[in-house]
Parts: sequence; C-alpha cells; structure tokens
Amino acid sequence: MRFAFVLLAAAALLGPLSLRAAADEGPLDKSEPKGITSEEIIQRFATKEKEFKEARDQYTYRQSVKVQTVEGDTVDGEYQEVFDVVFDDQRKRVENVVFAPQNSLVRIQMSPEDLDDIRHRLPFVLTSDEVGEYQILYVGQQQEDELHCYVFDIAPKEIVGKKRYFQGRIWVDDRDFQVVKTYGKTVPDIRKKKGQENLFPKFTTWREQIDGKYWFPTYTKADDELHFSNGDVHIREIVKYENYKRFGSNVKITYEGKEVPKGEQKPDQPQPPPQK
Repeated sequence: MRFAFVLLAAAALLGPLSLRAAADEGPLDKSEPKGITSEEIIQRFATKEKEFKEARDQYTYRQSVKVQTVEGDTVDGEYQEVFDVVFDDQRKRVENVVFAPQNSLVRIQMSPEDLDDIRHRLPFVLTSDEVGEYQILYVGQQQEDELHCYVFDIAPKEIVGKKRYFQGRIWVDDRDFQVVKTYGKTVPDIRKKKGQENLFPKFTTWREQIDGKYWFPTYTKADDELHFSNGDVHIREIVKYENYKRFGSNVKITYEGKEVPKGEQKPDQPQPPPQK
C-alpha cells in the first residue's frame, strides 16, 4: 500500500510532466516485457549505471551551460558558463572555466543547488548503490528513434535531510540495458518564505553512445514556467556535454564485468536523434 501510495503521489505531482514527455515519443505499449521481468530489467540497468558512472569519471569533456529568463518572446536575462572537466597532474578531476560572461539574470538567481544540479543531477544516474532509495514503476515499452526502450517512472521513497533527488521518467534501451533518456526534475523545491524560494525546472536529458559502449549524456534541455509566490518566471536552459575523451590513467574501466582495453569499441549501434 505504501509503495502504491508513493507512486500515485508522484503521478499526481508529475501528471502534466509525463503527458508532455509522451507527446515527444511513439505510442506507449503498456504490455509486460517478454522473456524478462521488470525487476530483472531494473537490476540490469542499475548495474550498468554503476559501470557508466565509474567510466564517465575517467573521461574528460567540455560542458556548456546557458540559462535564460524569457518575457514573451524577449530574453531578459542570461547566465552562461563553459568549462572543461579535466585531470590535473595529481590525476584529480578539476574544472577549467573557458568562458563566463557577466551574469545578467535579474528575476532569478543561480543558487548553489542550481549549480550542483547542473553538474550532478541533470545527467541523472541511478546506480545499484542508489536504486533502493527510489520507487520504480514499470509503465511500458516505447520506441525512441531507432531504439526500443523499456519505460519506468521513478520517485524518491522519502526525502532525507537536505539530499536532492530526481523524479520523473527514464527510458532504458532493451539491448544494452542502459538509460538513454531521462525526463523529470530535481526535488524537492525549496520554499522557506515568500521571496525566499528555490524552484527547479523540468528537463530532458538525451544520451549518446560513446566509444561504442557507454551511453553518456550529451544534451539537456529545459523550457518551463516556475511559479514563484511573487510571479511566474519562464526559464530556458540548455546544457551540452561534448568532446568526451578517455583519460590515459591506470584506472581500469569495465563493461559487463570485463576490463575495457583503451580504444576498443563495439560495433556501431543506433544513436538517439541529434538535438537542436
């Protein structure tokens, strides 16, 4: 009963969100998966997500961020940042900012939570270490461009302290059992009192296959209305992740339990549609 209640509450909160996501997809087939249970799919993609997370930590890449507030058709404020995620001479990951014009946002501010979400939660990862923190509901199967996907709705079982979570929908490729797309938002919104609110937009993150193995995030888009107590704010957000390159370290990267030799690739597989 508690499991059903949590998921119903999530569905009530994310009702418009889920409908909007479905509008961009093919028809949702609500039949059960064949030859495998939904629980087995969850276990397999959670294991792959852990491999993906460990592998991505051994890649360098460039991340660009653009956040705009919009009044009608006019952009009235903008935040931009471009930084390279690289390794220093101690083999520690660092960010080198390469472009950061003056922030012109007036109606909203970029909070520490916003910046942390951009770096860690927009490219959402649900590993086997974290899967127990979420209620996960199988909702069907759907075509995502050339990929056939299992679709799940997820929501945190409970909000613990100041920890932040993802709530929404994920698409899992039925061949590699890796997450290829996510749609939802980070939760919870923070409302202290009027004028002290930190609200977060719904977003979509697409992944593409890198080095023939891992589905890494490459593009995130948000276009949402934030309902503050003192008025609504239309926000647009674009985050790009580019130029993935495996760092030449001594750390081993595994795929399906086996070490991946540097430069080795699997045969080409279908990619998600390019995003504009």
